[in-house]
Amino acid sequence: MAKTDEAASDDAALGYEQARDELIDVVRRLEAGGTSLEESLALWERGEELAKVCRRWLEGARARLDAALADQGEAG
Repeated sequence: MAKTDEAASDDAALGYEQARDELIDVVRRLEAGGTSLEESLALWERGEELAKVCRRWLEGARARLDAALADQGEAG
């Protein structure tokens, strides 16, 4: 299932908390069961995309923190 450019840009616009909250909901729905195989696969794929969004936010935050600490070390 190919991701459309529009859907990809929608994911890029998600904030960390929004993506995390939606991911939590996806996990709860998967854990609850009672969905068809097709729906479960769609939920899994959505969860993977949301996890990528969260990972990008966290990696960006880590890079900013590392840069700030490096700048502080050079100034000190």
